[in-house]
Amino acid sequence: MTSLKKYIFFSDLDDTLLTTKKEVSPKTYEALKTFTDKGNIFVICTGRGLDSALKVQKKYGLEFAHSFIAAYNGCQIYDCEKQETIFRVGLEIPVVRDIFKMADENNVYVHTYSDEYILTSKDDEEIQDYRSKVSTPVKFSPEPADYLDGPPCKVICIELHDHEKQERFREKVKEKYGDILDTMYSSPYYLELIPKGFGKGTAVHELAKHLNIPIENTIAAGDAENDNSMLIEAGLGIAMLNAQESTKAAADVITDADCDHDGLVPFLNRY
Repeated sequence: MTSLKKYIFFSDLDDTLLTTKKEVSPKTYEALKTFTDKGNIFVICTGRGLDSALKVQKKYGLEFAHSFIAAYNGCQIYDCEKQETIFRVGLEIPVVRDIFKMADENNVYVHTYSDEYILTSKDDEEIQDYRSKVSTPVKFSPEPADYLDGPPCKVICIELHDHEKQERFREKVKEKYGDILDTMYSSPYYLELIPKGFGKGTAVHELAKHLNIPIENTIAAGDAENDNSMLIEAGLGIAMLNAQESTKAAADVITDADCDHDGLVPFLNRY
């Protein structure tokens, strides 16, 4: 498909654009480069914080012209060329303090983010595992919210062994704060808490509006529950072959190959 129209491609990172080894394959990279060389726009749309997403972008040479990052599940949109945030929403700090208290009471691990740090109260297995994938520095404190520079975009609950305990915590959070926040999984171990009514679908809508590009000219790809809203919002929603079943149900199409075998390439080559 050759067109003078501009398209925006929103891609999740882990298990979508990145392989299970956390790499961008040469074939997928070349397809992205060709896509952006035509004047199309590439957006990293991830649950990761901005700092982590920028490091991935630099490490794999994804700094294409007119690129954007939608971090924290779409709750912050960053213009990479202008080096400025164009959209951001956050959780009220008193709510974040209470979520940390609830986490301690229920013996689950949670953390949030300032502009520079992961903020948490526990140096345990969960943060060590998370830091094996994300290089953002950590600040430990009995009161992590004391180090926030403003309302954070999200809180994440990580549980590596006892999913039922994590689900019980999720239900308690929903019971108390379900009117102001949404909960969703970005992996079987990562439970994301973000402002209600926002998410990756918000990023699709807001950036298309900001760039004056029709929503039908947006493409989104993902593999997990936190990707569902952007697959629904985009003109074309692509679920990876390795995606969760709910994500496949939210998508318009499913790739023929998984994230380790360049599943996105045939779709990028259409534009």
